[in-house]
Amino acid sequence: MMRHWSPWKTIILGFIFVTLGVIFPLLMVLQVLESTLFLNFLSFLLSVAGVIIGFIGMAIIVKIKRKKD
Repeated sequence: MMRHWSPWKTIILGFIFVTLGVIFPLLMVLQVLESTLFLNFLSFLLSVAGVIIGFIGMAIIVKIKRKKD
């Protein structure tokens, strides 16, 4: 299944994770969501995972482009 997973989909998934990692704290500051320890850790983990996943997607794209040259 992962063979058919596009690097662009990986970057988009990372972007979604980072965006959620920003939106959750924003909603907590605006007091739309109650600030809990779980939600704080979830926001942090989403941000970190999003950056790592996006970086992996970019690395795969660079690897593919170098093979073509």
